[in-house]
Amino acid sequence: MRWRTILLQYCFLLVSCLLTALEAVPIDIDKTKVKNPQPVDSAKIEPPDTGLYYDEYLKQVIDVLETDNHFREKLQKADIEEIKSGRLSKELDLVSHHVRTKLDELKRQEVARLRMLIKAKLDSLQDTGIDHHALLKQFDHLNHLNPDKFESTDLDMLIKAATSDLEHYDKTRHEEFKKYEMMKEHERREYLKTLNEEKRKEEESKFEEMRKKHENHPKVNHPGSKDQLKEVWEETDGLDPNDFDPKTFFKLHDVNNDGFLDEQELEALFTKELEKVYDPKNEEDDMVEMEEERLRMREHVMNEVDANKDRLVTLDEFLKATEKKEFLEPDSWETLDQQQLFTEEELKEYENLISLQESELKKKADELQKQKEELQRQHDQLEAQKLEYHQVVQQMEQKKLQQEIPPSGPGGELKLQPHI
Repeated sequence: MRWRTILLQYCFLLVSCLLTALEAVPIDIDKTKVKNPQPVDSAKIEPPDTGLYYDEYLKQVIDVLETDNHFREKLQKADIEEIKSGRLSKELDLVSHHVRTKLDELKRQEVARLRMLIKAKLDSLQDTGIDHHALLKQFDHLNHLNPDKFESTDLDMLIKAATSDLEHYDKTRHEEFKKYEMMKEHERREYLKTLNEEKRKEEESKFEEMRKKHENHPKVNHPGSKDQLKEVWEETDGLDPNDFDPKTFFKLHDVNNDGFLDEQELEALFTKELEKVYDPKNEEDDMVEMEEERLRMREHVMNEVDANKDRLVTLDEFLKATEKKEFLEPDSWETLDQQQLFTEEELKEYENLISLQESELKKKADELQKQKEELQRQHDQLEAQKLEYHQVVQQMEQKKLQQEIPPSGPGGELKLQPHI
């Protein structure tokens, strides 16, 4: 099963979810003390969303490839370098015709989807006369030169694109979080400007009170330290802290029993620490910040423990990490509320960007308003012409009727003109 875990990491925990119903033993059961445990009901695990714009295409390609016995066998023996280097992609030439036909259809659907996206974007910009096919070059997860056939080049490009994008995914999340925090502060300051002095002081006092309340939480253990893992062992697993054993701990939290702790399994270990700081019921606690904290904890542990940087923690790597001084005597862990998330200069730069964007939006809004007014003027003009035309037609019809009716006498009788 190791190939599946490797490919899973470079496709963000994707492959194993697509094929296998995994049996998970609840973490509150001590596997070391239960003889012949009954397997829990297995269920199809839905693959997580990778966050990539071609996520659905990626899932479908992997799903189809898994149906080919030859390719599946090669994957079982593949290592990370074979997958990343593209050598594995050459095996696509040997898959069955039925599988290739399905892959061809998937690629055609993806190309059609991308073309629709391009067209929608260009139409929104009122752009015309552009070669939509040439614009497919901006998408690097497929070969745009052959939009009808799925080739080994496509598989190679898809794997490399997913690997590269996911390696930058965490960085992008950090950047988006920073923007989120700056926007919060910007909106808070803008709101204060709308208040009189008395109300402003009340709001600032309330803000300070909430900040202090949020910071008043129990000590957060250093992620991945002995203290942190022992707390999980005791409070989550329900085991005696004096019996703490790193090897047993690893096996308990290797939920899918694949011999690795992946990123999701690691993040699950931090729940108890995060609950010390964040409560969704509390007004002062921001759940977006909690997810950022979880991401920081996972990154820290991966950097400390994942020796070969394959985004997986083996039992050997885990045990070696428990022998380090940092495991027994870690530095204190600084939570987000103890850090400066941005400087005043960065906030000002961000506000300038917002102001520029608002100006652009206002400019577009003004242009749209002018277009609306012009369309209304043309509409009114057409309505006036229509009314004028209608009146002319009525007048002509009336004259026509008058010309067709013969004159009448004093008593209303028809007065016939004598023939000469």
